[in-house]
Amino acid sequence: MLRAGDLLVLTGGLGAGKTTFTQGLARGLGVRGPITSPTFVVARVHPSLTDGPELVHVDAYRLGGAAELDDLDLDAELDEAVTVVEWGAGLAESLSETYLTLVLTGDDERRIEIHAVGERWDDVLSALRA
Repeated sequence: MLRAGDLLVLTGGLGAGKTTFTQGLARGLGVRGPITSPTFVVARVHPSLTDGPELVHVDAYRLGGAAELDDLDLDAELDEAVTVVEWGAGLAESLSETYLTLVLTGDDERRIEIHAVGERWDDVLSALRA
């Protein structure tokens, strides 16, 4: 259900499964891997192997604030990619008027809470609930 221009902000403690979630998302999108945590490179672009959008995978853990996130120039590719920002709460929401925040919790059993901002997600979340 994701398309180019979608922004996902992942929140959760260390080991909560943010990168693992992104790996599954990447398989679903059909992008080139491997998908690993971009902690030290901050951002990776994974081109599509199909006719779908590319995946931009960002780790905002080491960023000092919104200005450093803005320096990555993510908005240049935002319309052409699905963008996932780990540790992006309080920073990445400024990239788009519509986004999903996913809060990952749990150790042995994972739980994901999805919070949607913007009309883009009304139909998507309705379909998920059906």
